[in-house]
Amino acid sequence: MRQSQLFTKTRREAPSDEVSKNAQLLIRAGYIHKEMAGVYSYLPLGLKVLNKIENIIRKEMDKIGREILMPSLSLQDPWKQTGRLDTVDVLMRTVGANELSLAKSDVSYVLNYSHEEIVTPIAQDHRQSYKDFPFALYQIQTKFRNEARAKSGILRGREFRMKDLYSFHCDEEDLLAYYEKAKESYRAVFDGVGIGKDTFITLASGGDFTTGFSHEFQTVCEAGEDTIYLDRANNIAYNKEVVTEENAKKLSVDFDSMEQVKACEVGNIFPLNIKFSKAFNYTYKNEKGEDQLVYMGCYGIGPSRVMGIIVEKLSDDKGLVWPKSVAPFAAHIVSLGDSEEVKKEAEELYSTLVAQGVAVLWDDTDRRAGEKFADSDLLGLPLRVVVSEKTLAAGAYECVERASGTTTQKTQSELTDYLAHA
Repeated sequence: MRQSQLFTKTRREAPSDEVSKNAQLLIRAGYIHKEMAGVYSYLPLGLKVLNKIENIIRKEMDKIGREILMPSLSLQDPWKQTGRLDTVDVLMRTVGANELSLAKSDVSYVLNYSHEEIVTPIAQDHRQSYKDFPFALYQIQTKFRNEARAKSGILRGREFRMKDLYSFHCDEEDLLAYYEKAKESYRAVFDGVGIGKDTFITLASGGDFTTGFSHEFQTVCEAGEDTIYLDRANNIAYNKEVVTEENAKKLSVDFDSMEQVKACEVGNIFPLNIKFSKAFNYTYKNEKGEDQLVYMGCYGIGPSRVMGIIVEKLSDDKGLVWPKSVAPFAAHIVSLGDSEEVKKEAEELYSTLVAQGVAVLWDDTDRRAGEKFADSDLLGLPLRVVVSEKTLAAGAYECVERASGTTTQKTQSELTDYLAHA
């Protein structure tokens, strides 16, 4: 894409009403637009990043489940049936906004913050024999939560993207086997988006879902809202909420010897067991024809939160720094000067890369070098390729890696080969 045709423009100053680094940088770089606290529009560049993150998630989830799409709206009845209508402190509802709308229908709907109440009856309608198990269903969808502290940009929103997967099993043993498989899929996701080495499986409380432990995936990050006790030697962590003398004995661990760090939760998994199948009387027929309650698990990742954590974790004082796997473009061509030779060379390079299927952004605007370089750093694309009188004379482009700052010289054939295999 030519930068002159890009819908958005960059800003020099961060918005005064944003305190989080992720929101400041993403707004300045033109990736998102703030609608209200905790609610953002994803602009063309931001949507490209979000879609790439979701596709990495989708690739791994397709190995262990089947994708569906469930509604955001629900009647209150299933929430009453599980007893969660009056107990979930972030649950939101919607009704007609004015008298004209209410005259058409005054029904109050739940805005689903999670989908156990929806997916369990769906599964119940289609799978009732032991031969039908195990199976798993997942979706990637917009969720709504009545957050009290929507001040962390896209890390904690009232409207946000969520991947939620639900697994169904004949017994607890099969559930726990799948649970371990899901952990490995999650590891692959976080490796794929570039934060795997600093993301740890973390033992946490069961919250609203289970009376036992659950597992979070926490990324070490200064902007984190959680404190985790990190055991690097064994590659595991413990949320501060479970750090008690009782649990130390129960788990045979020494919390005092562990490193305490700030971290952001990027995913979580819960063994639901029979909590929801019991509420809906979801049973299957075993080999003897007897009715048995179905065992369930749920597994969540927030793609929009992952995007925010990448920004918090990897950006620097110049701007965004995107991993290659999620960057909106693989390279940023920056042409300097107004000579016809430079314009022709940049145009040829741009056309060649586009023809090869490389996603590239070309700064074809008529601005000074300093402005273009500042923009390039702020946008955070993995590779900056400079085309100028100097590079023409040298017979090679100046290529600067955004993450490391490493500068190399590459001919057009070397560059096209490099980006084609990046």
